[in-house]
Amino acid sequence: QVQLVESGGGLVQAGGSLRLSCAASGRTFSSYTMGWFRQAPGKEREFVAAIRWSDSRTYYEDSVKGRFTISRDNAKNTVYLQMNSLKPEDAAVYYCAAGHRLEYLTIVQAMDSNGYDYWGQGTQVTVSS
Repeated sequence: QVQLVESGGGLVQAGGSLRLSCAASGRTFSSYTMGWFRQAPGKEREFVAAIRWSDSRTYYEDSVKGRFTISRDNAKNTVYLQMNSLKPEDAAVYYCAAGHRLEYLTIVQAMDSNGYDYWGQGTQVTVSS
């Protein structure tokens, strides 16, 4: 089993930056696609970004392209989400997820939350205006 622990959330003003980290346990970390999802009050969970294990190709929700960057360090069993130029609409609880053990998954597959087997507890991101 894989355990995921997010950190790095907090309060930031609009236009500021945060870097989220997700520390994972498990010997098969490098074979999992890693994703970030977020959920704001009153809204459903939303795909943010993903990085596939085979070649580290990345996928992003359109609204965060150019502002957010997902990366992974397999040696440290850690995935990151660098968030720049934050907007109030980015405020949410951010969740790290591991799953989709396909060698070359598509963006449609990466966006499907049902394909992720393990989830972290979430970290709160608050953006003030």
